[in-house]
Amino acid sequence: MKRLFLIIAPLAFCLGISAQTVEISWSKEAVDGHRTGVVASNASNVEEAMGYVKGKTYYAPNGKKFKGKATRDVAELMIKAQPAMAQVKEVIGYSTEFLDRTYPECPLYDWYIDELMRATADSLHRKVDIGITNAGGVRIEMPKGEVLYDDIMSMFPFKNNLCYVALKGKDVRVILDQMAASSFQIIGGVKVVAQNGKIISATVNGEPLDDEKVYGVATLNFLLDGGDGYFVAKNALEVLQNKSWLYDTMLSYVKSLTAAGKPIEFENQHWITILGEGDKK
Repeated sequence: MKRLFLIIAPLAFCLGISAQTVEISWSKEAVDGHRTGVVASNASNVEEAMGYVKGKTYYAPNGKKFKGKATRDVAELMIKAQPAMAQVKEVIGYSTEFLDRTYPECPLYDWYIDELMRATADSLHRKVDIGITNAGGVRIEMPKGEVLYDDIMSMFPFKNNLCYVALKGKDVRVILDQMAASSFQIIGGVKVVAQNGKIISATVNGEPLDDEKVYGVATLNFLLDGGDGYFVAKNALEVLQNKSWLYDTMLSYVKSLTAAGKPIEFENQHWITILGEGDKK
C-alpha cells in the first residue's frame, strides 16, 4: 500500500473570510513517484525516499537528475520541510498486515475497541463489559509494515475523551436496536445477531443480555449526548470521563507494543453477525 498524504485546505484563511462558519475540506492523494521514484519518507530516510538537491540539480531516488528550475525548486521545498515534520514521521510501530475498514466489523475496528475498553477500565478504575464507539471516528486504514506517529494521529484525529457509562441492559439494548435498524457502529464485549434490521440475540460473556443488570460501557464523550445520533449517556447510572485524548491513548498503546517487541495484529472477533432474510440463527 502506498502511504497517503493528508492535505488540509483551510479555505477561510486563504480567502480572507471571517466571522462566519466555513467548512474545512481535506482529501488523500497517493504519492505518485513514477518519474522520480519518490515515496513518502519517515523521520530517518528522507534522502533515500525523496532524494536530495545539490547546487542547481535535483538527484531523485531512482537515479535521475533534474536540472529544470521548477522540479528542482519543488523538490528542495519538500525536502527542507521534512525536519519540521520529523515528529509525526517517527516510526512507532509495525503492523504485520494491512488492516482495512470494512462493514460491519473488521480486525482494525476490533483492535481499536479492545484497547478502548482496556484503557477505559484502567484509567477510570471501573469494570468494563461492553465497548461502543462510532465507525466514523476511524479515518484511515492501518498500513502494513512501518507505522508512523502520523498514521495513528490520522486514524484517530478527533479530540475525543474516553468515557465510562454504567447502563442497564435494557438501555444497552436500545442502542444495539438503533444500530441494527440503521448502521452498525464499532462494538466489543457483546455478541449480537441481527436480522431484518432487528437484534435477535445479544450476549455478554456468553450470557444473554439482562435488561435489569448494570453493565460497564466504554465509549467516547462524542457519543454521550447525540454524536452521530447516539445518546449513550441517556438513563446512565454513572458517567466518568478521562481527560486525555483518544489519540494519545492509541499512540501510547502502539508504543507500548513496540517496547514489548510486539507488532500490531488482530483478528476479527465476530461481535456482529447479520443474517439474511431466510437464514436461521
